[in-house]
This record gives sequence, C-alpha cells and structure tokens, in this order.
Amino acid sequence: MTTGAFFNTYVTNGKEWNSKMIKAAVLGFGTVGSGVVELFDINRKSVRRRVPEGVEVKYILDLREFPDSPYADRVVHDFNIILDDPEIRVMCETMGGKEPAFTFTKKALERGISVCTSNKELVAAHGPELLRIAKENNCSYLFEASVGGGIPIIRPMNTSLAPEYITRIIGILNGTTNYMMTRMEQEDISFEDVLKQAQDRGYAERNPEADIEGHDACRKIAILSSLMCGKTVRYEDIPCEGISRISMLDVAYARSMGRAIKLLGISERDWQTGTFYVRTAPYMVPASHPLHGVEDVFNAVFVHGNLVDNLMFYGRGAGKFPTASAVVSDMLDCALNIGENIPIRWSDEKMELSDPALNSSRFFVRIPASEKEKASRLFRGYEEVSLASAPADEAAFTTGSMKESSFEDCARQLSEVRKVIRLLED
Repeated sequence: MTTGAFFNTYVTNGKEWNSKMIKAAVLGFGTVGSGVVELFDINRKSVRRRVPEGVEVKYILDLREFPDSPYADRVVHDFNIILDDPEIRVMCETMGGKEPAFTFTKKALERGISVCTSNKELVAAHGPELLRIAKENNCSYLFEASVGGGIPIIRPMNTSLAPEYITRIIGILNGTTNYMMTRMEQEDISFEDVLKQAQDRGYAERNPEADIEGHDACRKIAILSSLMCGKTVRYEDIPCEGISRISMLDVAYARSMGRAIKLLGISERDWQTGTFYVRTAPYMVPASHPLHGVEDVFNAVFVHGNLVDNLMFYGRGAGKFPTASAVVSDMLDCALNIGENIPIRWSDEKMELSDPALNSSRFFVRIPASEKEKASRLFRGYEEVSLASAPADEAAFTTGSMKESSFEDCARQLSEVRKVIRLLED
C-alpha cells in the first residue's frame, strides 16, 4: 500500500483501486445501523481527526425502503452490489441473528473487506472461525459493540490488559434485566408489570425471552471468557438462569439484607489449575460491591487482574448511539489498517469448563416454615433471615460457603425449596 497526502492507492486480491476517502457499507438499517450512519455525519470532525482521509458510508443494505430518510439514495437490496464494489474496504454488520449475517460476513472477509459488528449471537457462535478467515485474507473482524454496547471492554482486554493474568470477570451485561430489577427494587412493582413497562419504553422486545431468561447475558460472558483464555467457551455449555422467577418477595428479602438482585455473568479462572467456572444467574449483590450501584439500563464489567487488581468498565450497554459509537470506533481502526489484520487472540480450541457442582458459593434459600429446624441442621453456616412482610408459613436463611453438590444434597432432604439465589461476595 502506498499513501499520498490526498490520494491512496491500494492493491487488494490483485486489484488496484484509488480513493480519497475510505468507503464503507452498513448491513442492516435498524436501530444500531441507522445510528452508525448518523454518527459519521454528526461527528464528522472527530472521524477526520482519527482518519484524515475520512470515511463515507456508500451503501446501506436492507430489505426495506426508507423514502423519508436523508440516506434513501444509499439503500440497496442486493448484497452482491456491495461485495463486488472494489471501493468498499469496511463493512458494518448490524443485522443481528446468525443468517444471513454469517454468510455475508464470511464472503466479505474472504474478499479482504474488514467487518465490524454488534451481533453477539454471531460472534458467540462463529467468532474464532471469522477471526481466522480475516487473518488469512489480511483484513480484520472486530466486535467491540457485541458485549457492552458503548462500553469499551474488548479492546482493553485485547491491548491494555494483554500482560495481565485475568482471574475473574463479573458483568451486568443486559440493560433490559438491570432496568427491570432496578424498578422492582425502587418502585415495588411486580415482575409482570415491570416487564410491560420495559416493553412500552422500548427496552424489552415483544418476545423478551433472550433477555429475561439470561441467553443474551450468557452469550456475552461466553465471548469475554473466550477472550480471557484465548480458547472457545461455548455459551451452550454455560449454566444459564434468568430473572423470570424473581418475585417482589425476593427483592424485599434482598433489600433487608442490604443487597440488590442483579443478573450477572461470572467467569472465574482457577490460578493453580487454569480451569474456568462460568455461569449466568441472578445474584444478591452486597452494597459494598461496585456492581451494587449499577442501575437502570446501565451495564458494567468488573475485571480482576493479578497485578492491576480490580477495574470496572461502566456505561450504557445498549441504545442507538452508544452501541453505534463502539461500532464506528472499530470501523475507524479497520480504516487505518487496510490490508492488515488487527489480531485478536481467540482460537477454535474448545475450553473445557469445570464442573459447576464443584464450585463453592453462599446461598439464600426460602422454604416452608415447618422445615426450618431441619434446615438449621442440614446447612452449614445457617443464618435465618427475617422479613416482616414474609408469609407466615415461610422461613428464609442464608448458608455458609458450600459446594453446589453439597447444597443440592441437603436441599433434596427438604420437602420443598421455594427459592434459591446465590450471594455474591465482596
């Protein structure tokens, strides 16, 4: 590649082309895709400071027409128009889902076109394969926006924290569920009512399963865990529990204990064995922990390194412009590295996760009051939790630290266990 002050000449796959400005395409003109296109106009000066030649979105791929959009003349419906244009050097994929996003991304990378995405489902399923294809074709596959929306976490893990031995990542990785739990805690409204509120405000989809059952957060902790170990942590192998069974009574118990319920993705590396424990589940977070104060649609990722100690990355984990900002940041990096690969350490070798039954935790448990004496004998560290508004036929307690398998053995000896929520420690 040779570069002049105002004119660039590139040779890619045997074809030479010239352009004063880097040309890009956006696949999918939904919330995030439209934000990407608008951001290039709104922050044109900032883009020029980073990439002096500038970046122009030449094409927008979508099945729909947008006659009232100022970008209507850029909309195309045939992906091959974009793929066959030698000027296109960078693509932004914000279509979501696995297909046709995977096929389009793979074809672009095979042509030497860098691709940036916010699509966590695709990254979690095909990340290492797409990274390998990018490397083979001297281009890049970047996905900063796939985990924390506008929160920078992928790039810091890949660069700033590269010399660290990261031992633990705890993340509030889904803004919808965090909003719902915040509203339940602060306004004393039921799960059903707060879900409707989240849907009315556009925070939750009409079909909210991916959020409330934890699948979205699970894919994100799988991506972070994979980057943490450099191998592939399959989200299908991660124990996953959402918030759909959390009630106002659970929230009240947590409040009485000085805790707040948060849906967390947790990844821990055993220093001695190198094995990984990964889980997505609701946790009762103590007020002393930095994640306790992360409220509403905000997300946060808490990272522990062996030398840097504790770090927390905090911000809006979703939304049009926060997510678009992360995508555009990746696009600018790709524009500055045309014809080169920006490396990300993530192989397709499967990382075997430790048996979750062997992991130790403390538990909050609700049981019938008639089982209280038996529970006090069975559970190590039994400590009763009282709540004035609790039903008369119910008892609640916390356990000491115990293995999951030991907890399950004890729980099976009770006639009924109404609720179990894990406790996050400082």
